[in-house]
Amino acid sequence: MENNWRQKSLENLEKKTWPELGSEEGSYLIKTCNSLRKKQLQDFTTEDLRIMIGQEIGLYFLMPLVIETLTDNIFAEGDYYEGDLLKNVLEVNTKFWDDNKNYWKQLNSIINNNRQEIKEMKFDTSKFDNCIHNNENKGYT
Repeated sequence: MENNWRQKSLENLEKKTWPELGSEEGSYLIKTCNSLRKKQLQDFTTEDLRIMIGQEIGLYFLMPLVIETLTDNIFAEGDYYEGDLLKNVLEVNTKFWDDNKNYWKQLNSIINNNRQEIKEMKFDTSKFDNCIHNNENKGYT
């Protein structure tokens, strides 16, 4: 990634601009995602990350921020509940992890270091665990 990637928006980094929405167009979620694509990554909040990860938008560029956030607090909270960012990360399509093994390794380490707490919070890690097993079988651990 570029050295100044945090000072750029997803639109700048992906070199793809989404069309502007009219005031009557789109749901709250669509408008929010459209707006977040224009925001500098350094200004993203936990809630911004939660929304975009939940929609699987900009994963490649946002995952380093997510990993930093979850390293500081595995149960970082957006606007809904403790751990809502982690919940969305655990639901990311496994193809992303297959294509981005370094991110998977970092997240795997964070999750393994907090596995008991995650279990106590009753978070469903089955999708992520299945990816772990697939990646272990491929020799990525």
